[in-house]
Amino acid sequence: MIVYYALVIATCFERLAELVVGKRNAAWSLARGGVETGRGHYPPMVLLHTGLLAGCLIEPAVAHRSFIPALGIPMLALAIGAQGLRWWCIRTLGPRWNTRVIVVPGLPLVATGPYRWFAHPNYVAVVVEGFALPLAGSAWVTALVFTVLNAALLTVRLRCEIRALCSTS
Repeated sequence: MIVYYALVIATCFERLAELVVGKRNAAWSLARGGVETGRGHYPPMVLLHTGLLAGCLIEPAVAHRSFIPALGIPMLALAIGAQGLRWWCIRTLGPRWNTRVIVVPGLPLVATGPYRWFAHPNYVAVVVEGFALPLAGSAWVTALVFTVLNAALLTVRLRCEIRALCSTS
């Protein structure tokens, strides 16, 4: 479980790094006439993702869950892979990537990197991480709750992004 807790703590620091990059990139987009939409779903999204990390830390300890190698090792690999995909997305979008929905009018859609294969590869990373990270530590309640709530949130978020992209093209 030490490796699991280390990964969750590292993921917490990774999320802080995302927020720093996202804030800088949001300023870049807004300075170029970017239009933000979907502010209403952003606070619940932050709460949900914070809850995921908290659940990953709390549930195994409180419920006395142990590391199950047959489950934990593949889930650790998936969680690490999700981080790699997330940072590939961030690198591919460059200053256009942020945690909000901000569209700069006139900029073409990115069609390189993972965006060659998926319209929203970052959300693939979020979905995979949402079940893999908690399951690596046998936190199945956290995995289930996050996955269900995230599915509802992603439905709202994707509709918001599609409307924003269509309104500026």
